[in-house]
Amino acid sequence: MVEANQYNLTEDEADLYDRQIRLWGLDSQKRLRAATVLLIGLKGLGAEFCKNIVLAGIKSITLMDDKNATEEEKFSQFLIPREKLGSNRAAASLERAQRLNPMVEMKVDSDSVDSKTDEFFTQFHVVVATDCDMDQLLRINKICHNANVKFFCADVFGFYGYMFADLQTQEYMDEIKTVKKLSKAIGNKKQKLQDTEMVTVNKKGTLHYPTLQESLKVCKNIANMSKRTLADMVSFFLLKILLKFRADVGRNPQAATRVEDLETLKKIRESEMQSFKVAVDQVPDEYLSNLFSQISPICAILGGELAQEVIKTVSQKGEPHDNFFFFNPVRNHGIVIKNGH
Repeated sequence: MVEANQYNLTEDEADLYDRQIRLWGLDSQKRLRAATVLLIGLKGLGAEFCKNIVLAGIKSITLMDDKNATEEEKFSQFLIPREKLGSNRAAASLERAQRLNPMVEMKVDSDSVDSKTDEFFTQFHVVVATDCDMDQLLRINKICHNANVKFFCADVFGFYGYMFADLQTQEYMDEIKTVKKLSKAIGNKKQKLQDTEMVTVNKKGTLHYPTLQESLKVCKNIANMSKRTLADMVSFFLLKILLKFRADVGRNPQAATRVEDLETLKKIRESEMQSFKVAVDQVPDEYLSNLFSQISPICAILGGELAQEVIKTVSQKGEPHDNFFFFNPVRNHGIVIKNGH
């Protein structure tokens, strides 16, 4: 955990982050200013997260991506100038990202995730992985879990998005509204009045998180869930289908190959749902038709949610999600599911 006493704010920093200090307190801001973040993947979601976390005032962020920006990026990746399409995504994002907050240290790493040693990931307080395949996510999460590095992974597929957190053991402080009865002194005694007032009290909490591998194991009784509970699981089923698609095809579903990709998604849906012993129509075609490319507004929603969770984690202010967050592409709402069930 990032300790507040590791960093003292300068006058310029105190002035720049004045509103945030008023919102979540000086100690929380100090923890943010001491935090180092690794961001893997600079597509639309990565750009949104980068913007939000840099404006929050962390110490440093490393932008890591070994791929070049494509034409698709110009619709959701606002950090990359049009003239830099075709160049490395991380390097092309650096200049605009730095302008957001010159006080944040920024580095670019154009190496692949697979080329990095285990020790590379342990030098950060927080690792955020996007646009990675399942093997990469499981490997990075295992490294982070063993080294007590906070781990997040997230992605956007069309109108659908997900986020996962493994914070190992997370201590936090939450503000709770409660009713307090008023009293007045009568001699040497206090007498309670009928009048009340709302007061805010601080509540300490501790959460324990499983790894991604453990969380992806849906409970054995999934087939016996109620219809309402099963309906909430559609976003989880979509995640399994999409990660299998990425593993089999080597990319995400894309608009340019929509017809072929939709057929592939249907075949994967059938095999995945059979493994869960759940009817295929639990994930209707309507959902599959909304999974193509990265949609800018969805990147903004997930990027905001992801940054908020990282801020809560580092600052220890507020209870973080435990541990999946899904954005439903048909219902247009978010839901938190614990441990995949």
